[in-house]
This record gives sequence, structure tokens and C-alpha cells, in this order.
Amino acid sequence: MAQVRGSSPLRRRAVRIGAGVAVLLALAGYVAVQFFAGGQGDTRCSVRGGAESGARYELTTEQAVNAATISSVGTSRGMPERAVTIALATALQESALRNIGHGDRDSLGLFQQRPSQGWGTEKQILDPAYSAGRFYQHLTEVPGYSRLPLTVAAQRVQKSGFPQAYAKHEPDAALLASALTGRTPASLSCEARRGDDSAPGDPAEVRKRLVRDFGAGVLPRSRAAAGAPEARTVVVPVPAGSGAGRAAASDVNASPQQRGWALAHWAMAHSAELRVGRIAYAGHEWRTSEASKGWQKVPADRAGTGEVRITTSP
Repeated sequence: MAQVRGSSPLRRRAVRIGAGVAVLLALAGYVAVQFFAGGQGDTRCSVRGGAESGARYELTTEQAVNAATISSVGTSRGMPERAVTIALATALQESALRNIGHGDRDSLGLFQQRPSQGWGTEKQILDPAYSAGRFYQHLTEVPGYSRLPLTVAAQRVQKSGFPQAYAKHEPDAALLASALTGRTPASLSCEARRGDDSAPGDPAEVRKRLVRDFGAGVLPRSRAAAGAPEARTVVVPVPAGSGAGRAAASDVNASPQQRGWALAHWAMAHSAELRVGRIAYAGHEWRTSEASKGWQKVPADRAGTGEVRITTSP
């Protein structure tokens, strides 16, 4: 930078500081836009709390998909909702729920896990289901983690240089966990994707992803197996017994309806990625063509409580 002749050292220093701050602010703005904003064709999702709370949190498709994976991996292991909240708050701080291929030293992925520290290979860590599973594995080794402050529980897994940073994400993480574990019904909705929607959805891919995130028991054997193309609707049964809901509920005592909403919200989070045109469960329905309306109440014969119906776009 050229100096101004005749200006005082104090003024020159102020100019340099001001220019430096301007550069930093511009850089921060650019990073924020690139880091958090989706492209013009990206779907936006929102999650709201119960009627009494009025809380609301917005996120991109990528963030919703990763949050849904973190939740489903946790509940498939029988982890309580508190564990899912801890995991989501950790991922919000470490990566803003983005599966990034870089970080401090060799840190990678949603939780910024390091291959050199025994978390897995680079390829494994960049698999959201794997990295979430490893986080929960370490969390279960923390005695009484569900009763600890979130920052303490997360720090004992992550060993971060900034342990208090997790605290600011707890309200948003709790809101997400309540929706994704199914405790708050019809609380997650996504907008329709803008742009080219001509590509059809693939029911086989929906089944594949369900099994990856929830485990093989989530679908009947005949539907879980790969094979010839079937109808566009994937029917996911919701067992009546609470014990059978272990693969998709926040704990083994969760109600069947909570299990169903966990599955329905998972489908919602993946609606753009998997080209889902309709989701129906428990007297509620969501359609891509009317996505701005969110979940709509429909007659029980169109959306019963015994199964979640996920229909891909033609």
C-alpha cells in the first residue's frame, strides 16, 4: 500500500488497521456465503419446535441430509435423544454439518476426525454414516455422558482446543434432534428444488439409503434386497411394539409413532437428493408440488400410522 506523504505515523497506522479489517470482513463474508449458502437450485429446509416454543431453525439440503444421517445412525444404535443432540451440536461446530475434506492438520468430515489419531482412513471418515458411528462409539465410553453438560460430553470425545464453542449450538441441535428422532411430529419440511426436476427418483436407491442409515431391519427382507425395479412407492412398516422401534427411535421405549416420524423426517431431509415426490404418514402428507405448504393433514386411509410411504418422482 502506498503511503500518504506528510501523514503522521499514527494516521498511517490507523489506515493500515482499517484496510486490514476491511479485508478480513470481506474474506469472512465470502467464506460465510460459500460455507452456508446453497446454490440457486438448492432446496432449503426448516425445523420448528412445538407450538409452545415457537423456535425455528433453517438449513440447507446438505445440512439436513447430514443431520438426518447423524440422527438415524445414533437411533439405530439405541442411543437416546440426548446423544443425538450432543452429536449434532458437535458437527455444527466442527463443520457446520458439511462433509468437508479439509480442516486443522489432517482433520476431515462432519466431526473433523483425524486419520492420524486412529479415527479411520480418509475414505471412511468422509462417509457420514461411518464418522457418526465412530463419534457415538466414543461417546458411549464417556461415563454418564447423558447427564453431563453438552460441552463436557462433546469435549471428552473431541478433545478440542475450544471446548466451550459447542455450547452455542445446543439450542439448534436440540431442535433438530427432537424432529429427527420423531419426538416432534411434522416439524421438518423442505421446499421444492428449483431448477431441472426432470430426472426420476429411484426407489431402489431410497431402499439402499434407508438400510445404510437405519440398518437392515428397517425394511422387510423382500424390499431390502436389491433386484428388479418395483413400484415407485417404498413402504416402510412401523412395528406396533416399542422394542421393534429400536432401529429408528430415540430410545428403546419410544412409541411406534415416534419411530414413524423419525423415518418420515429422514425421507423429508433426503427429498431433493432422492427425488421424493410424496411422503405420507400418520394422517399427514407432503408433496413436492405443494412443498411450500409443508405437511398437510389428509384422511387416514391416505396416510395411516402403520407404515411410512415414500414415493419417488416419475
